[in-house]
Amino acid sequence: SGGCQAEVGTAAAMAAGALVDLRGGGPEQIGHAVAMALKNLMGLVCDPVAGLVEVPCVKRNVIGAVNAVSAADMAPAGIESRVPVDQVIDCMGDVGRRLPVELRETALGGLAATPFGQSVKAKREERRSQEQEL
Repeated sequence: SGGCQAEVGTAAAMAAGALVDLRGGGPEQIGHAVAMALKNLMGLVCDPVAGLVEVPCVKRNVIGAVNAVSAADMAPAGIESRVPVDQVIDCMGDVGRRLPVELRETALGGLAATPFGQSVKAKREERRSQEQEL
């Protein structure tokens, strides 16, 4: 309901916080890592082609993992989020609610609405129709 920022972003933030913790960082560093990971993916839309998670979601998860490691490296190095983690989390919720419904996992906008996305959707619907006839 909040776009990929709420899915990939939240997963990346949790991973960043966990990595900092596993490396012996304290609560303040964990908060900075979480905030940085979330901010890096703020506003990311959810636009799965034909409603499937293969395009572009699988690759976005890789970006989320790289983002998590980067944020987990930055926080213990002394890089801090200027915006407090609680405010970043609240902001992400606000941004997610403001995203148009077409960009919130409906497969109606973004990459799903491209000619390629529409052709994949049509082929998928055709296969489903043929299966139902059997």
